Amino acid sequence: MRSVAFVTQKGGSGKSTLASSLAIAAHEQGERVLIIDMDPQATLVNWSKMRGLDDVPVVAGTPAKLAAVMAACEQQGVTLCIIDTPGADGAASSAAMKEADLSVIPSRPSTFDLWASSQTRAALKALGRDFVFLLNQCPPAQQSARVQEGVAALEEMGALISPLVLSRVDYQEAARYGWGVTEINGYGAAAEEIRTLWSSLKRRLGKSKTKPATRKAA
Repeated sequence: MRSVAFVTQKGGSGKSTLASSLAIAAHEQGERVLIIDMDPQATLVNWSKMRGLDDVPVVAGTPAKLAAVMAACEQQGVTLCIIDTPGADGAASSAAMKEADLSVIPSRPSTFDLWASSQTRAALKALGRDFVFLLNQCPPAQQSARVQEGVAALEEMGALISPLVLSRVDYQEAARYGWGVTEINGYGAAAEEIRTLWSSLKRRLGKSKTKPATRKAA
């Protein structure tokens, strides 16, 4: 089983929206996906209730029980575990960073978000964990100065993953109805972004130097 955590020390970066659509895209490509929602707001637990299906289950998780939940998932044949965390530094984010094979740090192209990204990167580097940056909620004009500054800043910090994710209505509409963007508009630009993102993350996971053995429950 491989695991991806969405982490950042700033709220509003789109972690839950990305996590849900990524889970659906991976499921559509044959992965057995489970989402662990560590956010006290239970955004993805509620998304799952709205969805009303059990194809991509969502379970609530706590820092103390995260390792045990992941061990149980692996034993049950889950091939991809996606962890969503609160938009703040704390026990939940720290636990997810420690347990995940790869942490994704979403950032909007704004000064405050880029600053928060650097703080999250520092925490991950201190833990010796693998991570990538993802530039999210970019304005439609991809070549704007603000986006290019964001790209440059994250590239300087290292490990900027493709693609840039633009601010699109499909993401919000999908989240509202408990869907992924590949379901609400399978031929749309947002769906293509998420499929490309999953391909990029899958390659990164395959190249990861961190190849943990089968997890054992704590």
